[in-house]
Amino acid sequence: MTTQTVTPDQAARPSSWQLALPPGTLLINANQNLHWRKRAELVKSIRHTARAIARQAKLPALERAHVFYVFHPDTRGARRRDSGNWSPSAKAAIDGMVDAGVLPDDNHTRLLGPDPRIGPPIARSQLVLHITDLDQMDPAHIALLNPSGATA
Repeated sequence: MTTQTVTPDQAARPSSWQLALPPGTLLINANQNLHWRKRAELVKSIRHTARAIARQAKLPALERAHVFYVFHPDTRGARRRDSGNWSPSAKAAIDGMVDAGVLPDDNHTRLLGPDPRIGPPIARSQLVLHITDLDQMDPAHIALLNPSGATA
């Protein structure tokens, strides 16, 4: 009897998608001290934009997903940035995915993440969500992404 070794290049990759908000979309930074009404307007705008993009891209309905987001800062001004500061914008975009039916909910049983990253600068800045179907991912890989062992 022979055994076959599967290398990472041969392993089945889970399905994944990108949801890119248009460059120049007004985003929320956790360090901003916004009036509640202005913040609510921005959340609503990001949420509706993400919902429309998810529907237009025909993202499939998923039971569970891992999401990481990449914030691409504006090309003007090179400075240090904290990727986690853009989590309010990512949260609003994920709520838009839920509104579009991509996920049934964004609680810990359905969503792993969102995990933040900083990408290369682009003109007018951009937020991009990277979505991976957890139901197609090897449980050992999920354990690496989620060492806490919480359900997702």
